[in-house]
Amino acid sequence: MIKYNLTCKCGETFESWFLSSSEFDSLCKKKLIKCIYCESSKVKKSVMAPNLPGKSNRISKKSKLEKNIKKQLLDFRKYIEKNCKNVGENFSREARSIHYEKKNSQGIYGKTTPEEASELIEEGIDVVTVPWVDKSEN
Repeated sequence: MIKYNLTCKCGETFESWFLSSSEFDSLCKKKLIKCIYCESSKVKKSVMAPNLPGKSNRISKKSKLEKNIKKQLLDFRKYIEKNCKNVGENFSREARSIHYEKKNSQGIYGKTTPEEASELIEEGIDVVTVPWVDKSEN
């Protein structure tokens, strides 16, 4: 998409968006672009500065909210790693074992597919998916 400042023969200027420069040219030749003030099709592109991303336009720092959320997720990860057992790829099997054999267990964590997680939930086994923030991204 490209935005052009347009000038009409009546002297008014307005903006419009187009898929491309060639689309503007094609629509203009067909007289399909009309002034929003006087309905004239005598409309031309006016000179405009491109909107190129520069240092001032880039988001260089994460917002306080993003940093806060990431810190909370990292703290949550540390808590889980300290207080729960990592069962890795055996998560579904271990969760079923604890649930059906009525084992007392500290919490577990590990990996499972979305399909396996859905099956566990359908069986009445509490499963929670947590975003696992990489510790090295501080």
